[in-house]
Amino acid sequence: MDFKSIPVLRIFDIAEAKAFYLDYLGMSLDWEHKFDDHSPVYMQVSRGPLVFHLTQHYGDCSPGAKLFIHVSDLEALYAEMDEKNHSYNRPCIDIAPWGDRNFTVIDPFSNKILFNEIR
Repeated sequence: MDFKSIPVLRIFDIAEAKAFYLDYLGMSLDWEHKFDDHSPVYMQVSRGPLVFHLTQHYGDCSPGAKLFIHVSDLEALYAEMDEKNHSYNRPCIDIAPWGDRNFTVIDPFSNKILFNEIR
């Protein structure tokens, strides 16, 4: 049996979400859906096998989630994000109490994404 998890994250502003997830994290917009011009958006973004659903729908979830993402080359990902010089994210690589290396970024809606490299 195989499992795949797709986190659903609450967003409030489409332009800010796209700037963070597409421009800063380097993800691609796979699709977005709105019932009409006045409806909230629901979209999927991805980067390789990493997939998130972003939603403006109030009943889907609450802001302030924390995701724990395993990566194989933390240094390269960190360098890529650091080069972009994001206005409110200045992550640094830390050594976790369990011995792994990681860093955290926070989206404009208080969702935390921790990238972790197993040592």
